[in-house]
Amino acid sequence: MTRIEFYVLAENVPQDRYQLTCRIAEKAWKSGKRVMIQTNSADEARLLDDALWHFRAESFVPHALLAEADLESTPVIIGWGTDARNQHEVLINLATQIPDFFSSFERVIEPVDQDPAQLSISREHYRFYRERGYPLSNQNITH
Repeated sequence: MTRIEFYVLAENVPQDRYQLTCRIAEKAWKSGKRVMIQTNSADEARLLDDALWHFRAESFVPHALLAEADLESTPVIIGWGTDARNQHEVLINLATQIPDFFSSFERVIEPVDQDPAQLSISREHYRFYRERGYPLSNQNITH
């Protein structure tokens, strides 16, 4: 069964969900996992694509937008909408909606910052997963 993890940024952490997503994607890739990052739109996907190129000067995370990716050789894919071709092991969900295909992944990670609207969406997602019996965990990010 898919494991669901909420990574919650503390109020005093000077990061946003995009920086946190970059860190999570890098760590998952370095541990040999294939990652899909789900966004709300093509514009948001391009913002995240840019963030992955620049989030740390000493880091490189091989990634591509789903529409442009070589799905066999690209370990981190950024998508939106309902397409999740060649599904990966880890889904990082930045979308306001839970993708229909979430349960085909081993893990789903929901990055959460302290924006009030985002907190409300994250609470809805938590209820959705809990009501369906998925194993849930929280990781509090304090730095």
